[in-house]
Amino acid sequence: MSFDTHEFAAQVRLWGNTLSPRLLEDCQALYAPYHESEPYAGMCVTRDLAYGDHERQRLDVFQSDSIAGTRAALVFVHGGGFVGGDKKRPGTPYHDNVALWAVRHGMVGVNITYRVAPAAPWPAGAEDIAAALNWLRTNAAEYGIAADRLWLVGTSAGAVHVASYVASPNLHASGGTPEIAGAIMLSGLYDIETAERNSLLRAYFGKDTALYRERSSLYGLIETRLPLMFGFAEHDPADFEAQTLQLVNAWHQRHRRWPRLVRLMGHNHFTATMHLNTPDEYLGNLILDFMKEETR
Repeated sequence: MSFDTHEFAAQVRLWGNTLSPRLLEDCQALYAPYHESEPYAGMCVTRDLAYGDHERQRLDVFQSDSIAGTRAALVFVHGGGFVGGDKKRPGTPYHDNVALWAVRHGMVGVNITYRVAPAAPWPAGAEDIAAALNWLRTNAAEYGIAADRLWLVGTSAGAVHVASYVASPNLHASGGTPEIAGAIMLSGLYDIETAERNSLLRAYFGKDTALYRERSSLYGLIETRLPLMFGFAEHDPADFEAQTLQLVNAWHQRHRRWPRLVRLMGHNHFTATMHLNTPDEYLGNLILDFMKEETR
């Protein structure tokens, strides 16, 4: 089946930059013919491994059944507006496609899910990332993972949780720099004081706006020495673009240079990661380049 990135970009452009369950379904239908279907060839998938006691503290591990030894792991943190989402959307390969992409490029793929608001408000998401990473380090050998080569990738609310984890030394096993190789944040919120104050934000960060500055990751992010990559989609809602540009500006003021930044042209909030492991190699190649340059 032929794949034309220009046709896909044209369709995504027609949908605009709003978010809705219908848009998610439409995006899935657009990419469905190009995604792998279960059972995944050459793949060993272990699902719902518990990294904590809560029912949502679970992760899936994807491994090649033909590669021996240890490999870097891509640890993916899904979105869901702080109040929902999961590591796999029932009846679809979303977000299996992210872990599959990692394995098809010589890594181990790990998809995690986490506790959500309002039952689990800030900083539960970042705490769950820390717990999942600790579990992966402890069990690395069993799943062919190189414990010192864990790469975090988060999108939307998942990016917010990744950012909070990176920016919070108290969550790091060493009490300093996170014990991961690097982190990639797509369509995140970094300065909660200036973010759109909708019901989803308040459900996770609370209603007391006086606490929003200390609960923002921006200030910790611009101080870390960890390799970081930020991105947003061309057709993201405006707040995600504004938040990313605000981070870039703060980063430049602190370091007199830009962080690694990508604007995913022809993509929206959902397709930014949905196109991984399809013939569209846009984001995948950028991630591989980032990893290669940061491990020299």
